[in-house]
Amino acid sequence: MTSPEPVESRTQTRTQGRSAQTATLAEIAREAGVSAPTVSKVLNGRADVAPATRARVEDLLRAHGYRRRRAEATRSPLIDLVFHELESAWALEVIRGVENVARDAGLSVVLSESAGRLTPGRTWADQVAARRPHGVILVLSGLDESQRALLTSRAIPFVVMDPAGDPGADVPSIGATNWQGGLAATRHLVELGHRRIGAISGPTQMMCSRARVDGYRAALETAGLPVDPGLIANGDFHHEAGYRLGLELLRRPDRPTAVFAGNDLQALGLYEAARELGLRIPEDLSVVGFDDLPVAPLVGPPLTTVRQPLTEMAEAAAKLVLDLGREAGTPAATRVELATSLVVRSSTAAPAGG
Repeated sequence: MTSPEPVESRTQTRTQGRSAQTATLAEIAREAGVSAPTVSKVLNGRADVAPATRARVEDLLRAHGYRRRRAEATRSPLIDLVFHELESAWALEVIRGVENVARDAGLSVVLSESAGRLTPGRTWADQVAARRPHGVILVLSGLDESQRALLTSRAIPFVVMDPAGDPGADVPSIGATNWQGGLAATRHLVELGHRRIGAISGPTQMMCSRARVDGYRAALETAGLPVDPGLIANGDFHHEAGYRLGLELLRRPDRPTAVFAGNDLQALGLYEAARELGLRIPEDLSVVGFDDLPVAPLVGPPLTTVRQPLTEMAEAAAKLVLDLGREAGTPAATRVELATSLVVRSSTAAPAGG
């Protein structure tokens, strides 16, 4: 049986560890040309440090491989929720899901918006570091390398929900089966007898948008139908895009008899375009949306759509970011896709004369 380590040895080891860390911090202060208290302010996420100085110190901290122990961090009772854009019923469903988990954990939610940018600004990252929340959830957004390094150095976990692009193998993320949803929506229209099926897409730089259109293409190709690029309109995920692009598609001499919209807001814009042109839904035009927002069953006619479990996705993202912040270790799964499902209502029917 191994004898216990002498008390003197344990004390010496602890002292040596402290000395090594102190020496490293002193060296960082010298290299950065600042005082040791300034380095301490950066480590503690204090806001009263000039951005250029903070960046210089952060670079040196990373270069020296300094990682602050989790036990040293005093977290605020907050979850930071960052949106690409914050102005729709879609966002409300996400907020509801995050708040469900935050409330049970005794936490509050801080909302912010990146004003359409795919990454928040540097000022945002400094503010988060100063707040020291339990975690950060980014929706249809992401972080650049310096922001990731800053949050990692503060032991602030982050999760990307519905990432705009490939977040990277080491970035925890929650998504949905967008490709399968696009496939199911288009296959439904094909099975009804439609042969000219249009698509209104979201932003082409967003991974979820591309996946939905890829599912649309796959359904047409599987059915032996041509993919007509003229029937695919690229826009954004707003009502106005559905209306504007819908008018363009429906004014074609060879207009589609059905359209798969990239989300429910686009579908509602398409409804408006169809009414303006005197087309009836579903008699003259079948429409399928994506998301299944609370308004979908309430419009006239009730909208057939692909249900994206937004609230459940947001709950999963919040649970994951809290799990990542605990001492127990990394969760078994940090990249999760929740299933989508087709909800058939009254906005789809067989084509006239079909």
